[in-house]
Amino acid sequence: MTLVKICGNRTPADVLNAAEAGADFVGMIFAESKRQVGLGEAQAMVHALGDPLAAHEIAMPPPARGHAREDEREWFRHGAQVIEAYLEAKRPLTVGLFADQPIEEVNELALESGVDLVQLSGDETWEDCLLVARQVIQVVHVSPLDSPSDPMRFVEPGFAIALMLDSAHGPYRGGSGRTFDWEVARIVSAELPMVLAGGLTPENVGEAIERVRPWAVDVSTGTETDGRKDPTRVREFIEAVRRQDAAA
Repeated sequence: MTLVKICGNRTPADVLNAAEAGADFVGMIFAESKRQVGLGEAQAMVHALGDPLAAHEIAMPPPARGHAREDEREWFRHGAQVIEAYLEAKRPLTVGLFADQPIEEVNELALESGVDLVQLSGDETWEDCLLVARQVIQVVHVSPLDSPSDPMRFVEPGFAIALMLDSAHGPYRGGSGRTFDWEVARIVSAELPMVLAGGLTPENVGEAIERVRPWAVDVSTGTETDGRKDPTRVREFIEAVRRQDAAA
């Protein structure tokens, strides 16, 4: 089953609608953005979904064996198993999105808001993930100039629990509503579990899953109408994912 992350939520109603529709993750943006939320808004969304992950008993998989470059597949497969164990205890998981913010600020907002995971979506290094007080989804941005010949060169094990590929278009580092070359994503997805983001909509997510076979998909703009979360679009997106899963 392809996991689904609904990002860019701004109200308790947004996250509750996503949860009811079957989302596995709900994201809230602390980075500078038209969808940016403050601490109080984030706390309200986290509270609306019940107890934080730390309050649940979780049966964890055994640790991955190595951190070396050659173990990147094992590392991210283990990370996927860890997140899936989290989801057995709590669904949806809450994700705080940050970009190019001081790690001290990231940690303060993550801890005070109570989010379950942190997503680093700026120019943070892989090493920065180790300084964060939550498990990290690290985003690698793919531009139209990036060749699909060796996309695995962007990937480093031993730091983040999960990898996301998102589009980079001009000044936009994600959230642009634009896709990138899915062949790049397909090559990575064939090697290890990854999250596909960038320009996904209810209309194209089925094709994206068929071509890329990602572990998870992430959407923000594609589930909005007039710049606000649209419960109908959220439901249609998740239904399109499940239809493709059933057809596979």
